[in-house]
Amino acid sequence: MAGLDDRVPMDLAAYERRVRSERCFICAFLDGEPGSEHEWLYDDGAHVAFLGRYPTLAGHTLVVPRRHVEDVVRDFTPEEYLSLQAVVHRVARAVGEVLRPERTYLLSLGSMQGNAHVHWHVAPLPPGVPYERQQFHALMTEHGVLPWTPQQFAELGARIRAVLAHG
Repeated sequence: MAGLDDRVPMDLAAYERRVRSERCFICAFLDGEPGSEHEWLYDDGAHVAFLGRYPTLAGHTLVVPRRHVEDVVRDFTPEEYLSLQAVVHRVARAVGEVLRPERTYLLSLGSMQGNAHVHWHVAPLPPGVPYERQQFHALMTEHGVLPWTPQQFAELGARIRAVLAHG
């Protein structure tokens, strides 16, 4: 599996154009639109989790509500928010069991200008990453993405799904 030193450059300008001008990538994925495929990990009917298409860390996962919501606080009742956080926790534990990270980063990113659908990132930091390459540095696509093959996504997805099925 590729590590941090195996990252390749990403066309950030093309990515930005796409997320700012095309349909919500999460809604397109959930509707099964061709070209919007991701590796499914979890689905409870209200929330889903899948491996991110442009991982900066092996196992970088997104957890999302099925319903298109754009504000991580205002668009949820307290019960809905806590339910989503329970899924984030469950998925993060499964990813951690498979990958054994030094640290797991959990954060909600996005913008009303692109990637507006609320999504939580589960980003497992591998052991031994030098401090200066951790935290935001480890998450930034400006430092490249891992050149994963569909087979690598499928193999890791199967391992994480197996843990989720037993937990």
